[in-house]
Amino acid sequence: MVETVEELQVELKKSVDWEQDQSDLWFWEKIGRLPFKLLDKMTPAFIQNKIGILLDELGQYVQTGGKYLSSVASLKSYYPQKNVQTLADVKLLRIADMDQAVSTLANNRKQLATLQGAGTGVGGIFTLSIDIPLLLGIQLKTLQDIAMCYGYDPNDKEERIYIVKVLQFVSSDIVGKQAILQQLSLMDAPDEGMKREVISELQGWREVVMTHRDQIGWKKLFQMIPIVGLLVGAFINRSAVSDLAEAGMMLYRKRRINERLAQVAEE
Repeated sequence: MVETVEELQVELKKSVDWEQDQSDLWFWEKIGRLPFKLLDKMTPAFIQNKIGILLDELGQYVQTGGKYLSSVASLKSYYPQKNVQTLADVKLLRIADMDQAVSTLANNRKQLATLQGAGTGVGGIFTLSIDIPLLLGIQLKTLQDIAMCYGYDPNDKEERIYIVKVLQFVSSDIVGKQAILQQLSLMDAPDEGMKREVISELQGWREVVMTHRDQIGWKKLFQMIPIVGLLVGAFINRSAVSDLAEAGMMLYRKRRINERLAQVAEE
């Protein structure tokens, strides 16, 4: 049995309050907003080359999903106590069940990111180039699986665009977050013209990687020190996946709640 309108309104308020809290940045995130020219001088060329490769990988991901595409068949593992076979089955679950599945998923991915960051941090500069694409892979997989836990299909191209926008949201400053929230809301608008306009904005998807470099790239510099990089790498990767999982959960749950409220209103 799905929630009542009153219960949905309470759950929706949690996501709305979270969005309002995204109005400030942590101190060291503010430090991370260094001018690109200064960052270019600080960042080794091989790291920038890896970031450039991510541009191509993100582009391929949007178009085809590529090697990062998750399988809908994995739904069973997220809902072991439920008879869930398809995304249609997920849409019938309560929001609390979806939240629980995502919370479990997020904890598992944070542990994986921590181990991966520590493992690649041991080697310092020699393993840093491996860590960056691996972190992107964990991030994309996490968002795709969160989408499925709320009943959305990452096999759809528009859904992959939404996922990249969420990734961009996490890496943006205050002004950027507000703009992206507006774009995400338009992607579910009934007006097809509005949908096309939002999708066309993806021509600027390169800024996703550039802001990714702005926020994470400089922090990775501290990971170049062998052994010390173990602790730094573990912390950075865990923090990155944790922030992403929180954003993905809040944005997708709000989306599902709004759709459920709209269905109730139509009835």
